[in-house]
Amino acid sequence: MLYIVIPVFNRLAYTRACLQSLRQQTNTRFRTIVVDDGSTDGTSEVLAKEFPEVEVLQGDGNLFWTAGVNMGIRRALEHGANRVMTLNNDVICDAAFVERMLQWAQKHPDALLGALELDASTTKPIYGGEVFSWLTHRRSDLLEVLKPEQQRGLHPVTYLPGRGLLIPAQVFASIGLFDEKRLPHYLADYDFTSVARRHGFPVYINYDAHLLTYPEESGQEITRKQRSIRGYYEHLFGIRGGGNLRNFTHFALKNCPTPLVPLFLMNGYARRLVGYFLH
Repeated sequence: MLYIVIPVFNRLAYTRACLQSLRQQTNTRFRTIVVDDGSTDGTSEVLAKEFPEVEVLQGDGNLFWTAGVNMGIRRALEHGANRVMTLNNDVICDAAFVERMLQWAQKHPDALLGALELDASTTKPIYGGEVFSWLTHRRSDLLEVLKPEQQRGLHPVTYLPGRGLLIPAQVFASIGLFDEKRLPHYLADYDFTSVARRHGFPVYINYDAHLLTYPEESGQEITRKQRSIRGYYEHLFGIRGGGNLRNFTHFALKNCPTPLVPLFLMNGYARRLVGYFLH
C-alpha cells in the first residue's frame, strides 16, 4: 500500500486543489495523510468535511517541513505502508501521476523516484533533476542536457526534492527518517536522498510522471523578493531561509566527500552570502 504524506501550514486553497487532483488519479490504490502544523485558516475543519478519506494529523505549529513529514511517515509505517510518497500541498498531480510512479517503482523496487515538474501557469518543464559536482559546486540540469527524445523514463540524479518523492519502506529501515534535528526545513529532502543513494538505493527522476508547481510561491522566492535587511537575515539564519548557513554546514559535513569539504564549504558560504542579491 502506498501512503501519500502532505505537510501543510495554512494555504487552504492549495491544499484543496492538491487533494482534488489526487481524487482524479487513474490509480487510486493509495491513502493520504495530511499533517496540519497549526494552520489558522480552518484547514483541518475543511478537510474533515470535504475530504473524509484523508487522515489529518495535528501539529503544534513548530514541526516545519521535516518533522511534519516524519510524523506522517511514522503513521504510514504504522498502517503497514510499503511505499511512502512525500508531497507538498502547492502542487497539482497529473491524472496519471500515481500510476506512472508506481509503474516504474514495480520495475525498480529499491529506487527513490522523483517527478518532472511543470510550471502551473505555462505547463512548461521547469525541473527535471540534476547531477551535482561536489568539486565545482555546479549543477548539471538534465532538462538542458537531455535531448527531447531522451526526456522520458528514468534518469539517475544526485538527489531529489521532497515534493512528489516516492520512497520504498525499506529505505527508512536502512537509514531512518528525515533529519529533523539538524535540517528542520530546507535541504532535508536533498540530504535524505543523498544518504539513501550512498547506501545503495538508486535515485531517479521520472520523466513520465508530471507535477504542476508554483515556483514563485516557494518560501525561498518570497524571502528573496523582500530585498531587505530582515529578509537577508532570514535567508541566512531563519528556519525557512533557503540560504541558512547552519543547515548548509550540516548538509555539507554529512554528504560532501571528506577531502572536498573545506573547498565545498567556502564555495557554499560565498554563494549564500551574495546569492540573495543576485536572484
